[in-house]
Amino acid sequence: MNLTRISNIEQMNSECRSKKITIIANRFHKAHLQEVGSFLRHSDFLVGHSTFELIGFESTTTRTTYAQDRFRFFLIVFFVSLWCLPSLAEDWPLFRGNPQLTGVASSALPDKPETLWTSRIGGTESTAAISGNTAYLGSTDGSLYALDLATGKVKWKFQASDEIKSSPSVVQDTVYFGDEKGGFYAVSATLGEKRWMFQADAGITSSVNFHEDRILFGSYDNHLYCLSMKDGSLLWKLETESYVHATPTIAGETAVVAGCDGFLRIADLRTGKEAQTIKLGGYVGASPAFYKGIVYLGTFTNKVVAMDLSSGKLLWEYENTKQRFPYYSSPAVTEGMVIIGGRDRAVHALNSETGKQIWEFNAGAKVDSSPVITGTRVIVGTTSGMLYLLDLASGKQVWQFETGSQILSSPAVANQKLVIGTKDGIVYCFGVKR
Repeated sequence: MNLTRISNIEQMNSECRSKKITIIANRFHKAHLQEVGSFLRHSDFLVGHSTFELIGFESTTTRTTYAQDRFRFFLIVFFVSLWCLPSLAEDWPLFRGNPQLTGVASSALPDKPETLWTSRIGGTESTAAISGNTAYLGSTDGSLYALDLATGKVKWKFQASDEIKSSPSVVQDTVYFGDEKGGFYAVSATLGEKRWMFQADAGITSSVNFHEDRILFGSYDNHLYCLSMKDGSLLWKLETESYVHATPTIAGETAVVAGCDGFLRIADLRTGKEAQTIKLGGYVGASPAFYKGIVYLGTFTNKVVAMDLSSGKLLWEYENTKQRFPYYSSPAVTEGMVIIGGRDRAVHALNSETGKQIWEFNAGAKVDSSPVITGTRVIVGTTSGMLYLLDLASGKQVWQFETGSQILSSPAVANQKLVIGTKDGIVYCFGVKR
């Protein structure tokens, strides 16, 4: 974004969505450039969304004091941040919506969503990533599709080497994803052209998470990988005792991953050194959610657990004693509540502090899809092909839609729209017709 060429707020927002922002700044002191660069890199709402470039500022004055300089420069950055925030915050750039994998959308849905469009691609178990006006989905036909969010039309597709069950992530105009032969790809979000590729030793079902200049994912070769975002070079890899099916969670300066070996592992993001290993007592396919120092996840031993990350202490565990079935769904977490789907054909709402059940919704089929909290509602799919919108406080059904095919992917919610794919290859977009 070149500030000397922006004439109105609409243009500013359009430029923000381009994911590249140029701040013109050469007449400011070098110290200010360093300060602002640090600020931009560490701003939570901008990380993973925009690339900032600091170049010349066309000032009408020839001399400024250090204090005046500093004030003016940060004032520019402040307004750029305010203008860009609404357009960036509503994206759904990765599985579960944010690097902490809490499954909470910043955009609400109407109580009676309408079908805006459908698009047929290959069968999909991949959850959509939404960035700006594009939805990205992987398919079991081996293609990554970029769909126009307004119409559902295919903008481009990229052919991988095998089925894509990994959910894509979008960072700085690049889409990252893996395939079932272990190929991991970085593709231009705009053009669909390959930027680089990395080869793991087995399939990648795990979705991609990111932190600053690095990306993380698990593989069925029993490793958690950390690559350079820029060129795909290997920064480190952490060996586990079995498959890493789940997506790693970012918790401060650590990566948290649950594995099929039944352990929760905490690794330093910089070095990959394992800081802590917590025994969960059973196979885990779900991805952990991190919220206010606590990790929440479901296991194949029929339990939902909450672990204090700093101490490794088990805070509580929940088990449906009436029907003992595994949890493959990843939890959604908000203040006071944990929402999770189960293979016991139910959606469970638990108190996040105690683990006690608040409500239970009978979905009539297995819930492998991970629920998303959107405003005062919860959206979730089932293996019978039903989509349900539930009231967050009570669990009462607000709306339903029958797709006619299994839903194994999870909802993606952005810009007041819901995008979700089905096993038979139909992608649905719901929202409000205008």
